[in-house]
Amino acid sequence: MHLARPLRVSLLGAVVVAAALLSACSSKPPVPDWQMNAQGSAQKALEAYLSGNPRVEQLEWDRARAEVARTGRPDLLARLELMRCAAQVASLVPGPCERFDPLRADAAAPERAYADYLGGRVQPQDVGLLPEAQRKVAASGDASALPALEDPLSRLVAAGVLFQSGRASPAVIAIAADTASAQGWRRPLMAWLSVQVQRTEAAGDQQATAALRRRIAIVEQGAPQR
Repeated sequence: MHLARPLRVSLLGAVVVAAALLSACSSKPPVPDWQMNAQGSAQKALEAYLSGNPRVEQLEWDRARAEVARTGRPDLLARLELMRCAAQVASLVPGPCERFDPLRADAAAPERAYADYLGGRVQPQDVGLLPEAQRKVAASGDASALPALEDPLSRLVAAGVLFQSGRASPAVIAIAADTASAQGWRRPLMAWLSVQVQRTEAAGDQQATAALRRRIAIVEQGAPQR
C-alpha cells in the first residue's frame, strides 16, 4: 500500500494546483469534505507517529477515523487502519493489526492480502494483490530490492516485514536506519539503531556499539516536549 507523502508544495505549485482545480469545477464534482479531512488527518497522524509525537498522533488518528466513519463504509476504515499498522511494522512494533481485524470481513481482497503481508503470512497466490513496491520483496524475500523502493516509508515497511520474518541481514538493518535518519523519523530510527546495538554487542564490537549509542543519545534530544 502506498501511503501519501507529506505535501511540500511551493507557492508556484500551489497556484498551478489551484488553477487546475478551478478549471475542473465545471466538469467534475468537488472532492467530498470527509475525504480531504480524512486524508489530511491521516497524513498528520503518520508524521506524528514516525516523529515520535504520541499526543498529536492520537488526536489526528481519531479525527481521520471520525471522518471515514461518516461514510459508513468498513472497507475504507480498514484501509485507514492498515496505514497505521504499516507505520508500526516500519518501526518494529510487534503484535497483530488489532484495529484491522474486526474490519477484515468487509475489507477488499488487496487490503486483506496487505494485512497478511504486514503480519508475515501472505500467501503466494496473494502476492499479486500487494502494492507494487512490496511484491518483489514478498515473493522472494530478496533484500536487494530495498534500495530500489523510492518511497521511504514503503522501504521501511518492507524492511520491517523482512525483520519480523527473520530475513533481515545487517545490510537491511543499515538501509532501514539510514532511511529513517534521512527522513528525521525518530520512532523507527530508534528501533533500528537499537537492533544494531544488540548485534554489535553480541559481536563484541565495543567501538561500533559506542558510536551507535552516541547516535541514539542525539535522537533522544529531539524528543517532543510534553
